[in-house]
Amino acid sequence: MSEKTAASQENNNKKGAPEEPDQKSEQQRAETETAAEIDATAPEAPQDDVEAALVAANEKAEDNWNQYLRAVAELDNIRKRATRDVEQARRFAIERFAADLLAVKDSLEMGINAATDSKDKASALLEGTEMTLKQLAQVFEKFGITEIDPKGEKFDPEQHEAMATQPSSEAEPDTVLTVVQKGYLLNGRVLRAARVLVARPADE
Repeated sequence: MSEKTAASQENNNKKGAPEEPDQKSEQQRAETETAAEIDATAPEAPQDDVEAALVAANEKAEDNWNQYLRAVAELDNIRKRATRDVEQARRFAIERFAADLLAVKDSLEMGINAATDSKDKASALLEGTEMTLKQLAQVFEKFGITEIDPKGEKFDPEQHEAMATQPSSEAEPDTVLTVVQKGYLLNGRVLRAARVLVARPADE
């Protein structure tokens, strides 16, 4: 075969051979088209679901707000009840004490009436007064009121009020010589300090 014939045959083979398509480009284009079709046919999020969620959220918020208002109202009622109870306690704290004192007053009135009708008025009045004093002491004890009668005791500025000092050769200095007015304790707390005269050395 001549060189001319061989070259001619090679050219014919190149012309007759089919061109290979760009497979990668074709595949990408196909995938893009498929994705677009899927996106076009995919259902959108229903509008009803969004509205339902908003309604539920609003209902929850309203319920929380109502619970808050109820809690505030309840706290206000508790505060008012507490204020009322304190006021009641303040006004009627001595109710029982006052009721027992009425019996003491009745006793005094009966003693005066008895002394008026008696020939020995002084004796009758003394007897009635002693009974009344005893009854009053019982009322005091019932309500935790105790006497402070510190004659001969060491002067205590917490419970005693010194009216004056007096020289004394018998009593120790700073002791109570005379009780001018008794004091009283209410459940251990000073209700009224005892008024006293306090001893001091005689040579002062």
